[in-house]
Amino acid sequence: MFGKLVLPNCFTLHCELNNTDHHTNQISVDQLILRRGQSFKVTLTLTKSFNVKFSALFSVCAVWLLSLGKTPLEEEWTMSRFSIPDNVEPSTSAKGAWKMELDKSSLTSKGITKLIIFPPANAPIGEYTLQVKYKDEEILLANLVLLFNPWCLDDWVFLPDEEERQEYVLNEEGIVYRGSVDYISSMYWDFGQFEDSMVNICMKILDLSHKHVEDPADDVSNRYDPMYVSRIVSAMINSEDEHGVVKGRWGGPYFDGYSPGHWNGSYPILKQWLKTYYRPVKYGQCWVFASVMCSVMRFLGIPCRVVTNFVSAHDNNGNLTIDAYYGEWGLGPRRSHESVWNFHVWVEGWMKRPDLSNEGKFDGWQVLDPTPQEMSGGKDPLVDIYEYMFLPALKAFFYLVADVVFLGGFFYLCLCQVRPDGSLVKINSDPKRVGQNISTKSVGTQKRQDITSTYKHREGGFPWQTGNTLSFSLEID
Repeated sequence: MFGKLVLPNCFTLHCELNNTDHHTNQISVDQLILRRGQSFKVTLTLTKSFNVKFSALFSVCAVWLLSLGKTPLEEEWTMSRFSIPDNVEPSTSAKGAWKMELDKSSLTSKGITKLIIFPPANAPIGEYTLQVKYKDEEILLANLVLLFNPWCLDDWVFLPDEEERQEYVLNEEGIVYRGSVDYISSMYWDFGQFEDSMVNICMKILDLSHKHVEDPADDVSNRYDPMYVSRIVSAMINSEDEHGVVKGRWGGPYFDGYSPGHWNGSYPILKQWLKTYYRPVKYGQCWVFASVMCSVMRFLGIPCRVVTNFVSAHDNNGNLTIDAYYGEWGLGPRRSHESVWNFHVWVEGWMKRPDLSNEGKFDGWQVLDPTPQEMSGGKDPLVDIYEYMFLPALKAFFYLVADVVFLGGFFYLCLCQVRPDGSLVKINSDPKRVGQNISTKSVGTQKRQDITSTYKHREGGFPWQTGNTLSFSLEID
C-alpha cells in the first residue's frame, strides 16, 4: 500500500545537482530551474515500503493558470499526468506529455523512492507546480521553473556549438557597438541575466503582456514556441505595451529619469521596473532596448546576441527605398519623412522556423527589434510582408514589433526629381550606402565580428539573391 506522505521532509528536489546538470546553477542552487527535453531527479520518502502496483499519481500543472483561477488542460499543453507504472491514459488531444520512471538506485523496501522525470522538448516554458495525488488527496510537492534548452537536439533553440552556447546563453558580459560607419565605438554592457530576482522579473514580463491579459490559457499554451515568446518579450521591453520595461526618448530633457547613455547594464533597469510595480524605466534608445531584451532572452534559454547596423534607414512607404526629392529648375525639394541615421541596434535570436519551412531553410538567427518607432495601423503583418516583399525570407530589415512597424536597414538610397506636374523621375540610386559594418561581439573574445555578409551582398544586393537563410521576424500575430 502506498501510505501517507511524510511532510515537509519527504520530498527532495536535489536543486544544486539538477541545476548544474541543466546549466542553471548560475541562477540558483536553491530553486529548481530546469530546461525542457532533459530529465531531472527527485527523491520521495514514504512512511512505508513502495509498491509499484499501488503507486501515486503525479501531475504537473501550470501555476500561472492556477493563479488566475483557470483549470490547466492536457490539450493546451498546460497539464500532464503521469505515474509509476505508466498506466495513466492521457487525453486524446493531449500534447507535450511529461514522463516518469523509477530510478534503479531506489530503496523501495525502506520507502526511499528515487524518480526520474522527463519534461518534453516542446513543453511550454514557465513556472510549474508538481503535485502528488493519492485517492482524494492532493499534496503540493514543489514549484519549478522550466526554460528553453539550447543543449537539447529536439528543442527548437538547439545550438550545436558549445562555445556559442557559452557566449549566447551563459555569458553575462557583452559589448555593444555604436558611433558611425567610420568611427565605430564599443561600450561594455552587463547583461546580468542570472542576477537575483531575474526569475520573477522574466516570468512577470511574460505574464503582463497583452496576449496573456487577453487570453491567459492561449498565451501559456503558446509558450512552447520560442518565436512566440520572442515576440512577447520584444513587445514588453518597450513601454508601447502597457507595463513595458523601458520608455524611449530620442532627445532631452531627461530630468525625470536618466539619459539613455547613463545605462551600462540590464539588471538595474529590470530591477527598477520590478520594484516600481512595472512602471517603465526612463529612458532608453535602441541599444538599451536591445541589450535589455538580450538579457531576458538569454535567461529564458534562447541564444541571443546584440547586433549594430551602421547607416540605418527608416522607410515609410514600404517601397524598399529611402527617397530624397529635389525639384526641377531650382524648385525647392519635397519633404520626405524617410530618414537615414548613424546606427541602429537590435538583437538576433537563434531558433528553428518550422512555420516558414519544413526543410529548415529559414532556421538560424532571427531578427528581433524591441525599439518602438511608428504605429502599424492595425494591418495584418503577414499580409504586409507578402504585399511589400513577396518572399518570406526577404527580411530586408523590415520588422513588426508589437503594434510598431519599423524599417531599419540597407534599402536603396534613391534620389528623385519632382516635376511641375507632380510626377517623379529617378535621378540616381545607391544600393551600398545604407547598411554597413553590421557588427556583433565575437564568440569568446572582445573583438568585433562583422556579419554584414549574412544580410546583404557587399555589392549592395539583398540576402534572398544569395540564398542566404537568415530569416526575418514577425513580432506580433
